[in-house]
Amino acid sequence: MRPFTYERATGLREAAAAVAARPDAKFIAGGTNLIDLMKLGIERPAHLVDISRLPLRGLEETAEGGLRIGAQLPNSDLAADRRVRLRYPLLAQALLAGASGQLRNKATTAGNLLQRTRCPYFYNPGMACNKRAPGSGCSALGGFERSLGILGTSEACAAVHPSDMAVAMAALDARVETIDGAGVMRVIPLGELHRLPGTTPERETNLATGEMITAVVLPPPPPGRQLYRKVRDRASYAFALVSVAAVVDADRGRIRSTRLAFGGVAPRPWRSLSAEAALANRPAAEECYRAAAEAALSGARRSAQVDFKHELLRRSLRWTLIETTRTA
Repeated sequence: MRPFTYERATGLREAAAAVAARPDAKFIAGGTNLIDLMKLGIERPAHLVDISRLPLRGLEETAEGGLRIGAQLPNSDLAADRRVRLRYPLLAQALLAGASGQLRNKATTAGNLLQRTRCPYFYNPGMACNKRAPGSGCSALGGFERSLGILGTSEACAAVHPSDMAVAMAALDARVETIDGAGVMRVIPLGELHRLPGTTPERETNLATGEMITAVVLPPPPPGRQLYRKVRDRASYAFALVSVAAVVDADRGRIRSTRLAFGGVAPRPWRSLSAEAALANRPAAEECYRAAAEAALSGARRSAQVDFKHELLRRSLRWTLIETTRTA
């Protein structure tokens, strides 16, 4: 690990200003991702700004009937909260499907959203990676592609976003609150937080330099049943090959509306409005499930090693829809 300097932030604006003033500075809170990357020499910050002691661990109800989640609230506390378990079970399920209990105790809400890809080529400094070293090329494309994305990718990068929590929050229409070094606050819909790679895969979010997430806001719970389904290589401590976050409002065998987001298939949590439209005001039937899957897969990348994800997404979505409409 390379030498670095450290300071403990004393205020929100001061923390944002400290990082904005130095291009080689990084925020650190739980550190469950950043410290690993620093040990491997992938992240090389010369200065760390510790924001773990800022008053950002609250979980409170909003005036509109939703929840405001502090950026530093640990994942384990968020998953265990009774209001989350009862009103947003999708979010609790996604959180408990991720990482291990020890990591969830340290990982924070904002850190979970901002974690970097687990693409093995990104983690190997000896391999070309446009995300790690812009312009160096992508060893993953044409290499071992099994963990790569099929939606929203580009010729520069096909790495996927690893978060389970972010997929659930995308389906729940969450919003992110931020502050910058000048004290300016703004609200970003979660669907606009993460960027697609295009020709600049090193730019993973639409946050400005030094802009810090202070909270994530959930709107009031949507009508319908909620379910998070994650398919992975082993039963625990593994990232999704494909995951589905679904909110399905159905009655008497007819689907009124859905919210669908997918993980393990794209560089960001992948909300599929086209799949939702294919199900709106339609019967809860196999024909509609197939139509929704094909809509979600429209334009998806094909290769011998990732083609299995197409069928895995179809089957995962089908079983999720069957489960959420079973007793409706």
